[in-house]
Amino acid sequence: MPKFGLVGKRLGHSFSKSYFEEKFQREGLDHTFENFELPAIEDVRKVFSIPDLKGFSVTIPYKEQIIPFLDSMSEEAGEIGAVNCVRISADGQKTGYNTDAFGFHQMIKPFLTNEHERAIILGTGGASKAVAYVLKNIGLDVIWISRNPKNEKEFRYEAMNEYMLRACKVVVNCTPVGTFPNIDECIPFPFEFLTESHLCIDLIYNPEETRFLREAHGRGATTLNGLSMLKEQANKAWEIWNS
Repeated sequence: MPKFGLVGKRLGHSFSKSYFEEKFQREGLDHTFENFELPAIEDVRKVFSIPDLKGFSVTIPYKEQIIPFLDSMSEEAGEIGAVNCVRISADGQKTGYNTDAFGFHQMIKPFLTNEHERAIILGTGGASKAVAYVLKNIGLDVIWISRNPKNEKEFRYEAMNEYMLRACKVVVNCTPVGTFPNIDECIPFPFEFLTESHLCIDLIYNPEETRFLREAHGRGATTLNGLSMLKEQANKAWEIWNS
């Protein structure tokens, strides 16, 4: 029986298991999908040894940490520097892909306007790398907000101001802050500088509207959660696993 799954640290909030189980039932597929909660990335070796495992998705905080455990990566995943999909071939070769980029691109395309020339990305983890890859390829300039800025285009949360928000009309939250069950949490953000021209995206999908999105919507911004991105990247992962 072909097996698939999701690797992460805490997966109680995850959408993937129910999504794929419903898909298998709907399409009459004799497959299984399991959540693999790993205290440390080194435990992925046990996952790789599971018989009939054809592939799995990867989520926080292992999208970068899993790379040394793979035999190869797609060119796109290598450019992004993060993997959220692993395919295991019949001979046991483990190949990493990034379907976050595909999912994010599909989600954002209908909402971009000529006012969206620059973007702020909140967080610097694996998901933010895929988001930055897409935005740069579309032609947007990107800056990052981080608790511990390390590069020229990274700034502390306290550095966000009216000038920065006036210049950057796209804001993407790539942090897990506000994820269920901590739905009252929110990153420190100057919502008072948002306008109707802003597009604010939160990659979180549970809850459907995070406090970040609620505050942004209250200022007139267009808001999107991460559910459609998640569905798009899941379908792309399924295509890769069965290629």
